[in-house]
Amino acid sequence: MTRVLPAVAVALCVAATVAWAVLGRGDFWPRWVYFGFGTVAAAVFVFRRALRTSSGRRRWLVVNAAFGGLLIAADLTIYVLSGGGYFWPVWTTLAVSALLGLHAYVVSKPPGKRERELAARVTSLARSRSGALDRQAAELKRVERDLHDGAQARMVSLALTLGLAGELLRRDPDGAEKLLLEARSTARSALDDLRAVMHSIHPPVLADRGLLDAVRALALDLAVPVTVAGTIEGEPSPAVETAAYFAVAECLGNVVKHSGATSAQVVFAAPLRVTVTDDGHGGVDPAAGSGLRGITERLEAVDGRLEVTSPAGGPTTIMITIPI
Repeated sequence: MTRVLPAVAVALCVAATVAWAVLGRGDFWPRWVYFGFGTVAAAVFVFRRALRTSSGRRRWLVVNAAFGGLLIAADLTIYVLSGGGYFWPVWTTLAVSALLGLHAYVVSKPPGKRERELAARVTSLARSRSGALDRQAAELKRVERDLHDGAQARMVSLALTLGLAGELLRRDPDGAEKLLLEARSTARSALDDLRAVMHSIHPPVLADRGLLDAVRALALDLAVPVTVAGTIEGEPSPAVETAAYFAVAECLGNVVKHSGATSAQVVFAAPLRVTVTDDGHGGVDPAAGSGLRGITERLEAVDGRLEVTSPAGGPTTIMITIPI
């Protein structure tokens, strides 16, 4: 199609020229046919270049400049083809120049507060989306590895053990019984591995009892005494609950492993704000460890944020805020 149209335009121009010659010549009216097709071709070329070579806030300024330049060029061509006289294209030139100057002034102004907020929001969403995709890919790889190295390996061992037990069942019942007991133990271990993988994806207690009770259950298994208090208003979505649960779990895991604390406290407040405090030695640097960075990236996926206050000597306070 892109080659047919130029060919049709050339053919029509040639036909117009032949018709002018056959009809006795006189005023060379085919020049208007040339002008029409030339204007269309110039417009296509100019606008394609303008759209390809510009982006961002200046994109439409470049497009408008291309349109204005094409309009001025068309008026000048018409002025010349029509025989000159009063130079009326000056008004078109002044109007286009004024509009382009106003547009350039608007574009050159620094962005306002609202535009800066929107730009920051877009940047944050792009970063959180990229982080969410990376975490999802890493999580899938981890689940695949856990299933391959854990439950799958045990199921293969279980199948082999049951096969050997079947072969020994008639000629060595005692040996078959031992293999069956071993197979039973392997099956239980495989179930434990599957439960561990399921718990790492979405803890069953979170789906059964909600975020607050899930954190209470988590606190019971920690070596450091943890007090859980407060309430949650509304009904957080499953994604929000999961993000908050694993964020709190990571914070409490850091308390046990790194803080040297003797006690910790988790307080929930409306709409969904979680404060984790411990009496450890403090000095936590959010940028130093991958754990807090991972929490931050997980929370960004649900528009949440993490604030850390940890002076040297303690205490450490981590505030997790997620809009519902």
